[in-house]
Amino acid sequence: MTRTRILDACCGSRMFWYDRDNKYTVYQDNRELDTTLCDGRKLKITPGLFGDFRKMIYADNYFDLVVFDPPHLVRAGKTSWLAQKYGVLDENWKADIKAGFAECFRVLRPFGTLVFKWNTEQIPFSEVIKLAPEQPLFGDKRVNTRWVVFCKGTRTSDRVTD
Repeated sequence: MTRTRILDACCGSRMFWYDRDNKYTVYQDNRELDTTLCDGRKLKITPGLFGDFRKMIYADNYFDLVVFDPPHLVRAGKTSWLAQKYGVLDENWKADIKAGFAECFRVLRPFGTLVFKWNTEQIPFSEVIKLAPEQPLFGDKRVNTRWVVFCKGTRTSDRVTD
């Protein structure tokens, strides 16, 4: 039996994965969907495991790598293609993202890697990154869709602001 070593905590349609069925990865999401978007593209969200990124079932220090790509929209029509594809946060988004970061770090082994992805269209990165318990090591600083990498246990008092 292959040990799962990677967690995608909010897998959605797995759109940035090259191997969408990686045998070492648990693909988790809190929704399932099979639809055709308004432009004719198919959208399938089929998590391997249903789960909430704010309260996960995994043991502490279980995964070597965690991918955290939560919904980043607060304004989208309930049935819009944006809501279907990316999901939507509610008015408690700060508490939800903070809880998500805490859970991702909890299930990540010491010195494990957390990759965080965020789109800044509706909520600035500087507001979101403050919710992380540690500072990222490195990442992309120039585009609307930001990627940053954390290593659990390298906590520092300096905070990234944008």
